[in-house]
Order: sequence, then structure tokens, then C-alpha cells
Amino acid sequence: MFVSGFSLARLPRIEFGSGAVARLPELARHYGRHLLLVTGAASLKSSPAWPALERALHQAGLECHSCAISGEPSPQMIDNAVSEHRGTGIDVVAGIGGGSVLDAAKAIAGLLRIDDSVMDYLEGVGPEKSYTGPAVPFIAVPTTAGTGSEATKNAVLSTPGKQGFKKSFRDDRLVAEYALVDPDFLASCPPALIAADGMDALTQLLESCVSLRASRLTDALAWDGLQAARDSLLPLYDGTGDQAAARAGMAYAALLSGITLAQTGLGSVHGLASPLGAFFPVPHGVVCGTLVGAATQVNIDAMLEREPDNPALDKYALVAELLCRQRFTARETAWEALLRLLDDWTVHLNLPTLDHYGVTADDFDHIVANARGSSMKTNPIVLTDTEITRVLALRCAHGEQIT
Repeated sequence: MFVSGFSLARLPRIEFGSGAVARLPELARHYGRHLLLVTGAASLKSSPAWPALERALHQAGLECHSCAISGEPSPQMIDNAVSEHRGTGIDVVAGIGGGSVLDAAKAIAGLLRIDDSVMDYLEGVGPEKSYTGPAVPFIAVPTTAGTGSEATKNAVLSTPGKQGFKKSFRDDRLVAEYALVDPDFLASCPPALIAADGMDALTQLLESCVSLRASRLTDALAWDGLQAARDSLLPLYDGTGDQAAARAGMAYAALLSGITLAQTGLGSVHGLASPLGAFFPVPHGVVCGTLVGAATQVNIDAMLEREPDNPALDKYALVAELLCRQRFTARETAWEALLRLLDDWTVHLNLPTLDHYGVTADDFDHIVANARGSSMKTNPIVLTDTEITRVLALRCAHGEQIT
């Protein structure tokens, strides 16, 4: 068996399982007494888990400072939070929330001990200074199952509007020291959030699998994550079957999606997600769930036309067999089944098309012009602007399909 070379980027120490959040006080106290707790606007403190956690933090002798993140974090939001807490001697930062909260906490931890603005480090929009740290130790506690931010080195920040952006502050020093993945938090997630986040995780696993930087190691992790998402997402959304198992399955799938994307990069869906999320009020997970079928179709068509020996074609067929739970005698049949399943899931999960958020065919050129970020660089084939536009057209009800 031949194993080609690969590299493995830094990962956090992972504690996974029901009740994992209970370890937060002892782990935080290891770094000192002053804890900055970064949360959503209200979700944590209104959850059943908060009273016991608050008591445990107090009993551990921790002095807790709070920072609430409402919506997707902006550079100004990060700079304001850092300015407020820089002089308070924070020893450790804990982010408890969804991907936006974890990204914000990650960025804040990276800047508390230096005097720079986060704009100095955002790729593609600022001076892109080389980050040297030091970062404050960071503990990630995800409460949703989607972005996998608990396992990555990048903090995604955005400025909304037609001339806005959605870019990353990324460095190995920003990786969490610990990721406490507690599936119990998913019990309070509404179905719409489960749908969007779940399709984000599924998309990250699929794009990691066909990425130009995929390896045997990441393929094994992505494969296991895809199987977990297959078995867990729809039952969790529908509220059917063993809900504890479904919560654990999706928490696991999301974690693996973060681990794999950190090693492989992503693809055209996430390349488009950056400008779409910046220019329009469309949630990131909705972009992923809405576009993954169309992007897969365009990738397959482009490879058949220009790179018929591309190994991603075989991988798409294997993923089809995994997700559809059946063997196919021809790759073409497998691809058709995969595309059909992805579309069926989008409909089942009630994910809206892009025009619901104001995207029209008149916006396509502006979106495509801003879609050539880092994610596009690991797509299995370099897509033309016309092909990227076709992805948008296939998922915008009033857009014209381009052939």
C-alpha cells in the first residue's frame, strides 16, 4: 500500500461527549484566575446548562469577565472587545457558542496581548502583517454543529454591504488549547439552525474529500464524518429516532469537518460563501446547503470536459455510494444519485434559494469577481468565471442557467 506524503496542522486537545463542558472550570483555572467568557447575545445564559456552569466557574475561583457577540463578528467588534478587556489581565479566553462566537473569541484571544488592530492581519484587505503573537490561551466550546471552528486556526470576520468582505485572521497560534465538544448543547438548537449548520458540516466534509490537498488521513476522517452526517442530520432536524445519538453524530461530523478543512482547505462552495455572506444577509450554512449540489454538478461537468482523469471524479462516486447506501455499476449513475440526494436534502431541510436574500442575476459578476479566495485554490479543478456563474444560476430561482 502506497501512502503519499502529507502534513498535519496543529489541533486542539479534544474532549468529546455528553457533559464535556463540565471540564471548563478546571481547565480554565490551570491558566490563571481571570477568564474572559465570550458568548452569544443571550443563548448561553438562557440555556439549562448555564446555572450549573456559572456555579462551577465561581467555585473554581475564577473571576469571569464577559463579552457578548451578536451576529457575525466584524473587525470593529473585535477591536472594541480587545480594547475593553486588554488591560484586565485576562489569563484565558473561553468561547461558548456557535461558529461566529468561536471565531470572535479566537480573534480576541489573539490580540489581547498585542497593540494591533485585527485589520492588520486580515487576509486580502489590510497590510497582512505577519502574526507573531503571543495569543492568550483559548478554550473552544461549540454549542452548534456546523463550522468546526473549534478545530481550526482561522477567525472569520465580515463587514456587510455591497463593498464589504468576509475574510480570515488565521495563524497556528490561534488554535484552541482545548475543544470541549458537548452534544447536549444541540438539544436547544431550533430546526432551521440545525439544517443550515448541518449542511455546512456536510459541505466541508465533501469539499475536504475532493480537495487538491486531501490525503489518506483526511479522507478517512472525512469519510467517517460523512457517514455520521448521513445517519444523524435528518433525524436531528425531524426530531425522530434516538435524539441523543443524532446530537452526538452531528457534533462529531462538525468536529471532523473542522479538522479536515484545517488540513485540506475547501472548494468552490466556500469560495462563493465569502462574497455572498458579505454582500447579502444570507447565513453561511444556508449558502453551503443551497450551493453544494450545484457546485458538485459544475465540478463534475468541468472535470469531464477538461480533466477526465481527475481522481475527484472517483471520489464523488464513492461518496454517492456512502450517502445513498448502495453500490452503483457506473460512475455516471453514482454522480446522478449524489446530485439528486443533495438536492433532496436541501428541499427536506427547507433551505431557501439565493434570491430569497435579494441575489439576482445582475449581482453574479460582482460575486464571482470576489470569489477567488483561498477556498477556490483547493477546489479539485480551476473553474472559469462562466462555470462559477453557473453555480449561482442553478441556485437562484430567477437566474438563467448558463450552459
